[in-house]
Amino acid sequence: MTSTDNPADSCGESADLRGAVALAHHFLRNVVKPGDRVVDATCGNGNDTLFLAKLVGEHGRVWAFDIQPSAIEKTSALLAAHQCASQVELIAGGHEGLSALVKEPLSAAVFNLGFLPGGDKGCITHGATTIAALAQAAALLTTGGIVTVAAYPGHSGGDDESQAVEQWASGLPPHIFNVWRHRQLNRSAVAPYLILVERRPS
Repeated sequence: MTSTDNPADSCGESADLRGAVALAHHFLRNVVKPGDRVVDATCGNGNDTLFLAKLVGEHGRVWAFDIQPSAIEKTSALLAAHQCASQVELIAGGHEGLSALVKEPLSAAVFNLGFLPGGDKGCITHGATTIAALAQAAALLTTGGIVTVAAYPGHSGGDDESQAVEQWASGLPPHIFNVWRHRQLNRSAVAPYLILVERRPS
């Protein structure tokens, strides 16, 4: 839910690779194609959802989750402003229920952890529900599909959640998944970073 999205980047324009979100978008651009099915597990202010909606196009599908009504409202308004609402299903609920609502194979799932920028900083994502959602998303990945996780260890509870995600990712079987951890070496040790999971091409 925390986001450092550059609005230009979210609309599909070029951006530098400063931060976990920009790096995630770099990978997503190379994986997600028109007509694909994808998940935004934490839609927040809607920037990732819009980015994904533009990648999949009008014949694709995005499922976007968030537990906060304000996030759903902001995302809905952003999608409408960019004529991208038709390919997105907004779900006012926790991403841990992902597999009950999403049955189709996914080319990508995006997790932007933490809290909603401009919202209640006490309402954060948590390790237990995040791991449940990650496991469900990974099980739905097509060959070559990816899960991106922007982790935020710098806020209260963020470090525990980041460690839980790393532990989950570390336990994925290497003959099925490639797993990467991407950090900027010239940033603070508590700066946001990216965990990337790829279902290995056959």
